[in-house]
Amino acid sequence: MFQIGSLVVLCGLLAQTTALLEALPVPLDQTLPLALTPALAPKPTDLAGSLTGALSNGLLSEGLLGTLENLPLLDILKTGGNPSSGLLGGLLGKVTSLMPLLNNIIDLKITNPQLLELGLVQSPDGHRLYVTIPLGMILNVKTPLVGSLLKLAVKLNITVELLAVTDEQKHVHLVVGDCTHSPGSLQISLLDGLGPLPIQNFVDNLTGILNNVLPGLVQETVCPLANAVLSRLDVTLVHSIVNALIHGLEFVIKV
Repeated sequence: MFQIGSLVVLCGLLAQTTALLEALPVPLDQTLPLALTPALAPKPTDLAGSLTGALSNGLLSEGLLGTLENLPLLDILKTGGNPSSGLLGGLLGKVTSLMPLLNNIIDLKITNPQLLELGLVQSPDGHRLYVTIPLGMILNVKTPLVGSLLKLAVKLNITVELLAVTDEQKHVHLVVGDCTHSPGSLQISLLDGLGPLPIQNFVDNLTGILNNVLPGLVQETVCPLANAVLSRLDVTLVHSIVNALIHGLEFVIKV
């Protein structure tokens, strides 16, 4: 009898203990897998911000700033005009006549290149994107004898068109369409200069030359980089953007 009674008590205790354990919270690592819920579609601002952020980081990773700093601007200016004197020959004529110390050989060096905040606009039909890549730099005009002659602040926008295209295998890709400098976006302003010289005339002449040369030179540099960055974007991000463009869904918030 004693053994049977003990067994009954023991079973009762085990049942009570089991009930208590079941009531306790279970550690997270021991729970059963939760039912997966569909991922929420990214918000328009998230998608647009993710794209501009990825493009900006990609351009910097591709060495955009170093490439701008090493643009062969002086070589192009010297060979772009009269073969005998180059573009700078006529430009420096009046200056050298006033200051014999200046040499006809002048050095143009780009410093402090900057990639400013990217802009993003969606076409009215919703099927295309236009990315504005604003660039800033300082143009130092130097001579061997005098040193720093002029410092010019330069700003220029490159506009990249993005669109979704379908290849022969019916695969859809995000590609670069047109890539060009924005007309009228080149801004050149004088930071400082050498007082005795007719600075304004010099700046006006130099600005006219740079207007014809610099935008195309920067465009030829930035557009291949933009194409390279686009090919390395996150697949999920590209898929979301392509899907929105194909269906003409507006995801760029107008301000």
